[in-house]
Amino acid sequence: MRFLRRSLFALVVAGLTLAIATILTRRAGDPSLYPPRPEDTGITVHVTAYSYHSGLVLPLPELKEVAERLALGEVIAIADRFRAYAFVEIGWGDEGFYRLVPTVAELTAREALRALLRPNNPSVLHVVGLARAPVSEFSGIEVAPITLSRKGFDRLVSRLAESIAAEDGRPIELGTGLYGPSLFYRARGAFNIFNVCNHWVAGLLNAAGLPTLPVLDTLPAGLLLDLSWVLKPPPA
Repeated sequence: MRFLRRSLFALVVAGLTLAIATILTRRAGDPSLYPPRPEDTGITVHVTAYSYHSGLVLPLPELKEVAERLALGEVIAIADRFRAYAFVEIGWGDEGFYRLVPTVAELTAREALRALLRPNNPSVLHVVGLARAPVSEFSGIEVAPITLSRKGFDRLVSRLAESIAAEDGRPIELGTGLYGPSLFYRARGAFNIFNVCNHWVAGLLNAAGLPTLPVLDTLPAGLLLDLSWVLKPPPA
């Protein structure tokens, strides 16, 4: 009985700690950016959620238009590299984990602990060209479409540009990606347990005006749950 009480107490403390951490780390949205106003035609992006990783699918024509208007050279170069496609899926993550562990079956505890706990892990971007929107291009994953305001999309693309490492004004290609017509690029930012790929996606969406909960966003399932609350239509 004493063990049961201690276990229950530990669970309550853990739950309260998690709830407090979730509230304290909450990132507020920007109502001037999201949701888009009725007169704003908006731009739809898609969050793609895999077992432990998530990415963001962006429409290529709109991505390039914003990059050119805002003079974001690294983004322009990537858009030009994938100009044959209608969309690009972009993900960010630990270089070793991302490039060497493409599937859950290949994941080892040692590699996971190294990526999560070692400081200053180098990061990469994974960019995939898509012919169609991800709801028809992908299978076996969850997809969440989000319509952003045009100004919010501008902010998202600007934040994306901050993640791209460059040399002589050009993004640094690191070779063929994991699937489809894809490439790896050197990225900015260090990967660790407090800054994983799903946090990166949430950060781009937060730049576009959406409120986010980083603690919840640590895993793809939590990110989708977080988005489901934001995207839920208001009661009539």
